[in-house]
Amino acid sequence: MQSSQTTPSRSTAAANYGPKQAARRSARLGLSAAALAGGLLAAGPLLAVAPAYAQLKPADSLETPFGRAPLTFADIIQKVKPSVVSVSVVSGGSKAKMASKDEGAEKGKGQRRLPEGMPDIPEDSPLYDFFFKNMPKGKQQEERPSQAQGSGFVISADGYVVTNNHVVEGANKIQVSFDDQEKFDAELIGTDSRTDLALLKIQSSKNFPAVPFAAQPPRVGDWALAVGNPFGLGGTVTAGIVSALARDINPGPYEFLQIDAAVNRGNSGGPTFNLQGEVMGVNTAIFSPSGGNVGIAFAIPAKTVVDVVEQLKKSGSVSRGWLGVKIQNVDEDTLAALGLPEAKGALVSEITPEGPASGSGLKVQDTILQVNADKINDSKDLARKIADLRPDAMVELKVWRGGAEQTVKVKLGKFPGSTEEIAKLEQGQAPDADGDGGVEVDKLGLRLAPAKSKGEKADGVEIADVANNSDAAEKGLKAGDIILQVDGTPVSSPSDVVASVDKVHGDGKKAIMFYVKTADQKRIVPLRFGKKG
Repeated sequence: MQSSQTTPSRSTAAANYGPKQAARRSARLGLSAAALAGGLLAAGPLLAVAPAYAQLKPADSLETPFGRAPLTFADIIQKVKPSVVSVSVVSGGSKAKMASKDEGAEKGKGQRRLPEGMPDIPEDSPLYDFFFKNMPKGKQQEERPSQAQGSGFVISADGYVVTNNHVVEGANKIQVSFDDQEKFDAELIGTDSRTDLALLKIQSSKNFPAVPFAAQPPRVGDWALAVGNPFGLGGTVTAGIVSALARDINPGPYEFLQIDAAVNRGNSGGPTFNLQGEVMGVNTAIFSPSGGNVGIAFAIPAKTVVDVVEQLKKSGSVSRGWLGVKIQNVDEDTLAALGLPEAKGALVSEITPEGPASGSGLKVQDTILQVNADKINDSKDLARKIADLRPDAMVELKVWRGGAEQTVKVKLGKFPGSTEEIAKLEQGQAPDADGDGGVEVDKLGLRLAPAKSKGEKADGVEIADVANNSDAAEKGLKAGDIILQVDGTPVSSPSDVVASVDKVHGDGKKAIMFYVKTADQKRIVPLRFGKKG
């Protein structure tokens, strides 16, 4: 019997999440995410980006014991469909990482190729890897750029579009097309892998039709209308209901809506509407044994989307508070062993050696019952509440220890930008920079760390990460490069770089000069400031 999987996808073929995004929860459920696509445009407060749509006229609905029900969805769709876009992405080549075969890129696009004269072996055959790996060097042909499609929707008249992160991940070029086939180039403003959201900006001065987010959360049983671009067919509408709320399908703190409207590969990033024409969720994954629709789809709730998109629009990234502990739920046996008054809270099973909670007085086997004034139900609830707080915030934790309540104060850190950074911290290694996993330079798409050296002190500042959509990536800068000077001034710490960048940017200049060392080579690299917002 074929096992089920959960895989987000960005094209007519699903793109699987990588290992670091796989969750034990996903493994336990046997989920498989399919490609869903959707986009938004926003100009101003996200909950008021477009005028409210009129309710259905009485002639278009039927009176029932539970209120009026629509006779047709046509009027709603006619109003919202012009705001839904197809998102086309070109990845690969020298400007972005290629989608691997494991990521589900469409066959023949973005895959390794055997040269002419080799056997015609399907790429999903184990023999394909055998022939490719044993091919003489120089005969392996380069990977070709991959093409993918997803969905999105406009959230503001000036052209901001919401879609999934996995739809645009590694993109060199992004285009959006509307239902009338009009196409526009789009710029990637920012992404958030934890919620699988991305924000685009259409490169045009034209005004676009936008849709609003729902201010009220949906209820189980409410109508759900999904609009997107399944299998690259173009704008398609499916209808269903909200099947469940607060579904846990990934390792992060966020929960998802479950709907039964047909959602397939290519719907990723597309909107799910209520009967008022408001976006109540962004389609992101499906549960399926085969990769096709079986009536179980998941959408990111509107409230989560609004919170994330506001940060992406402002800075291109999302900053979250981080406590630096591993936690687990409190069950009945834990309750009995610790003498807790009720089976609620989050039990601390490990404290990250270099994390914010180390040295705070928090201990293993403490049960966190409350954060500031908010009571904690379980481990997911604690993770969400901490993530909603800003880095560097001082929080007061009420914990259960030794049969009594105690109070511990902790200054939160910034949630690390990658699983590699978390792994370093868990192994007792120092954070990459300034105790918070790296210093972000959003204007240039860089994350910086102190330079590493076997001697007492290293010269310069190390680049810890480079954003795919940045000018720095275009100029060939990469993690491990060392910045020696900024605007002609030597730098020895991330804060030196930030100060120089802020000064030059404040003077109104459009670019700044970096003197960079890559291996044994040194070069001067002019970097343009990014366009954010």
